[in-house]
Amino acid sequence: MYAIIATGGKQYKVAEGDTIRVEKLGAAAGETVKFDQVLAVSNDKLVVGNPTVAGATVEASVVSEGKGKKIIVYKYKRKTGYHKKQGHRQAYTEVKIEKINA
Repeated sequence: MYAIIATGGKQYKVAEGDTIRVEKLGAAAGETVKFDQVLAVSNDKLVVGNPTVAGATVEASVVSEGKGKKIIVYKYKRKTGYHKKQGHRQAYTEVKIEKINA
């Protein structure tokens, strides 16, 4: 059984027991979060929502929060001497999928 959920402007295919990294949720480790934007659920037959599946939720527990690897943003304009180097680390929340309610 799997589900497709939407959170943080992205879509994730999840199954029970999976551990995924989503955009930062602001929940502490050990807390339970509920995703109610379930776009599709597949048990033995695929059910696609319009836009979401009515009454379907996905429960997950927060494992940890952190920051991803650093990416370098480098801006450069030729012939003017302009260059700017900037780093960015995206914050994430790691969650473990506990149950899919459909």
